[in-house]
Amino acid sequence: MPTDWLFGLGGGLLIGLGGAVFLLGNGRVMGASGIIGGLVDGSGKSNLAERLAFLAGVFLVPVLLYPLFTDLNTHATTNVAVLIAAGLCVGVGTRLANGCTSGHGVCGISRLSLRGMVATVFYIMAGGLTVVLFRHILGVI
Repeated sequence: MPTDWLFGLGGGLLIGLGGAVFLLGNGRVMGASGIIGGLVDGSGKSNLAERLAFLAGVFLVPVLLYPLFTDLNTHATTNVAVLIAAGLCVGVGTRLANGCTSGHGVCGISRLSLRGMVATVFYIMAGGLTVVLFRHILGVI
């Protein structure tokens, strides 16, 4: 479909809006890995309800919107083991990097943070190399 880019644009705008609302409402940068990581390691007990609401939104919004967009192809693999392994690798990697693309890329770049810009460049490079390795060299995905 020639208008697929509109979904990417719309999603990016919604993530940016969510980051702005989160920053204005809480005074903190919206970093998904930090929000979710605080639930996993127990460091987010002081704002547990806020973290759970964020996590609920991450899971429930796609479930609610799925009936409206069933014909979209994300080009993601249907191999559940690969999806789980990829999610775990991304989660561990973002915790090691002290942030993710929502914190560094969306919120960091918009605040002209050098750390956010450098981290985003490395995230994009790592993602590109991963696709080349797994899809084009190993043929796994």
